[in-house]
Amino acid sequence: MTTIEGTDVELPAADGLVHLQFRRFAGCPICNLHMREVASRLDEIASAGITEVVLFHSSADRLRRYQADLPFAVVADPERRLYDEFGVQNSVRGMLNRDVARAVGRGVRQLRTARSIVASLGPAENHLGMPADFLIDRDGSILARKYGEHADDQWTVSELLRLAGAR
Repeated sequence: MTTIEGTDVELPAADGLVHLQFRRFAGCPICNLHMREVASRLDEIASAGITEVVLFHSSADRLRRYQADLPFAVVADPERRLYDEFGVQNSVRGMLNRDVARAVGRGVRQLRTARSIVASLGPAENHLGMPADFLIDRDGSILARKYGEHADDQWTVSELLRLAGAR
């Protein structure tokens, strides 16, 4: 895979685990809150031998506007090739969840610019995408997986660390 910055990412990683995250779109307020949590705890994640790789189904250009400052690999998959390969789906029902409304509210309150608000609500992106998480061992086997049932249903950093420690 190639990141939005043009660097290659190996999957699986030769030297440890990979937390492969499938997120929604570039300006997603829910995803942005989650990405901030991951970034703030990246030292703990790295100490557990985990490399973060995050995919979005947006173009690299759109992602650079919103995700370029993240301290881990961000990969654009606008054609959803890897989403399809890993079975990550869209869901109308997943957007009709009470937790989603609360998460969107929290995320929108955190947005700092009008551009971010427009991106989070704009029609240019697929708003029906669901998140998914995979913990992949160095031999390529999937140690754990989670397919989100709604837009704010992903592993917390604490859950990720627990799963990595349990292997």
